[in-house]
Amino acid sequence: MKFRVDRQTLADAVAWAARTLPTRPALPVLAGMLVEVTDKGELTLAGFDYEVSAHAREDADVTEPGRALVPGRLLSDIVRNLPPQPVEVFTKGSEVVVRCGPAEFGLLTMPVEDYPTLPEPPARAGTVPGDLFATAVAQVTPAAGRDETLPMLTGVRIDIEGDTMWLACTDRYRIAARELTWSPDDPGFTAGVVVPARTLADTAKSIKRGAEVAINLGGTADTLIGVSGGGRSMTSRLLDDQYINYRSRLTGTWSSVAEIRVAPFVEAIKRAALVTERGTPVRLGFTADEVRIRAATGDSARANEALAASLTGDDIDIAFAPQYLLDGLAGIDTEYARLECAGPTKAALLTAIPDKKDDPDKKEDEEAPPETDTGYRYLAMPVRLTS
Repeated sequence: MKFRVDRQTLADAVAWAARTLPTRPALPVLAGMLVEVTDKGELTLAGFDYEVSAHAREDADVTEPGRALVPGRLLSDIVRNLPPQPVEVFTKGSEVVVRCGPAEFGLLTMPVEDYPTLPEPPARAGTVPGDLFATAVAQVTPAAGRDETLPMLTGVRIDIEGDTMWLACTDRYRIAARELTWSPDDPGFTAGVVVPARTLADTAKSIKRGAEVAINLGGTADTLIGVSGGGRSMTSRLLDDQYINYRSRLTGTWSSVAEIRVAPFVEAIKRAALVTERGTPVRLGFTADEVRIRAATGDSARANEALAASLTGDDIDIAFAPQYLLDGLAGIDTEYARLECAGPTKAALLTAIPDKKDDPDKKEDEEAPPETDTGYRYLAMPVRLTS
């Protein structure tokens, strides 16, 4: 095996493949990264831990095709610290030599014949713009659970019906959901699966910007999902597909509807959170034209700040864990947000208010165009106030 490749190209590919390498591998061979080059000038790097696989493909100047298995994390550390010059990689005896300018490293190879067969992804189900997919995944994954004893809650639920895709996460105290339009290969395709949230989040944010993402999903008997785009691909096992009916919980009758600018609201919540301790909520008091944000830690510290806001319906005094509020607001990419409540002890719904674009050709007596739903929903349970 012998090839030559740009250092940054190699570093990006190695970093992608290294994401699946286990810190405590069940088998020593799983700590390895599979490096393979073909006579067609294609370089492939892969990592696998029996749960998730990651592949990176790049063009390279191949002198001699071949494959080798090397310590993955060590290769990643080495490549990341090489000087900005072309990298030459070749096998020499029992070593894989990495040479870049004046720097040279030798890595003892691992038995490639002992490496497990990498899983093949299911058939392609459709495609979605990479930036849209990354945004949607980033919006919902903060609400995923962290309790590994409840694996269903640690995943992202993906529901597909025709050209509509829903992503959702919940930890029992909140639900984050996003609806988006995608392009299925089969217009009648339907699916409902749960993917580990951490895996999907890492994959979505690491796919090259502007790339089209292909989703690979098969029938009900399949236990894998594949996501690929921009020369990067991954497969992951699916979790149990039992999940709550989250969509029914995102609708309701709201007695109070508040609208507020997102940026100053976020900053005010962060300031109020400075005086909170673990488990101490931030209290929101909405009246007709303002929201008062309050927090306190016993008698030692308190915060009190008012912001302009509009309220339709009843005045409301409601409290939330500050991080839950901030996670929900982080998913809103418009100037204004809407908070809908049905009482201080009932779940409240946070949504984005689409920005209105001024049309210079619109006449004064013409009605403004209707708002377009951004598809983002964030439902959070409030903290019950004791006083």
